[in-house]
Amino acid sequence: MTHKGSSLYRGYALFLLPGVLAFLVLILFPFLANIGLSFTKWSGVGKPVWIGLANYERAISDSSFWASFKNNLLLIVAMTIIPTIVGLFLAAFLFDYIADKFGQGVASIFRAGFYLPQIIPLVVAGIVWRWIYQPQWGALNGLLRFLGLDSLARPWLGDHSTAMYAVMGMMVWFQIGYPLVIFMAALQRIDPELYEAAALDGASWLQKFFRITIHLIRPEIAVVVLTTAIHALKIFAPIYSMTRGGPGKATIVASYFSYQNFFERSNVGYGATIATILTLIIVLLTIGFILAQTRREE
Repeated sequence: MTHKGSSLYRGYALFLLPGVLAFLVLILFPFLANIGLSFTKWSGVGKPVWIGLANYERAISDSSFWASFKNNLLLIVAMTIIPTIVGLFLAAFLFDYIADKFGQGVASIFRAGFYLPQIIPLVVAGIVWRWIYQPQWGALNGLLRFLGLDSLARPWLGDHSTAMYAVMGMMVWFQIGYPLVIFMAALQRIDPELYEAAALDGASWLQKFFRITIHLIRPEIAVVVLTTAIHALKIFAPIYSMTRGGPGKATIVASYFSYQNFFERSNVGYGATIATILTLIIVLLTIGFILAQTRREE
């Protein structure tokens, strides 16, 4: 019996081979090569020179390095915290009120509308929002002038004090549909009798929301928080298409800072160092989150 089982598993192992090879060639080997480059000084041409931990010591004292990670934390607020909270309330509102009053079809139209930005390439969305924020003919300043609020009109992406918040606003708009769709799917698996029993006990909508809904869809909330936080840490496209990290260091993020060192400054070793640190942070965050989720489920 054991022999048959082992043969069976060996048969399945063949189907895993393409995935394992793809992982080794596309992920593991490039990551190990990146780690190796992070200990060198290399312009991209010629032979890399081994410098040990010098790039890591440089990163610790580099204000641009810390500014990039601070901006990544702000993007976690815009891409994880705000969309998750808003998505939760919107999903519950569409599921409990719109679907009940106007039918499932109307709720699906709203859900599709909120999800629409997710199907737009992020670079394209960034370019469109750059036009919206354009100081002379952009839609936002045009609307403010139309409403008589000329004093509020400004170069949103060119002003050091507003550039990061303008990018965050765009990312909130882009991200809300993702948690909304996941939470609405999660709500459909909750037994309606739980809500009926709570209503008979006199529970309000908010009490049912916090004590039943949130409690029962915690796995989906965890997935949304983890995936969006990882997305926020490795974000690149909107920064590239909207601000190129400027003005100054106002909107620089870790992935774009790494790109600048790799391809614009020919400082490949330092770019590899930033990429390595960013990857390790994402891996540790993922492991910690999965361990915490596993303990909670046990």
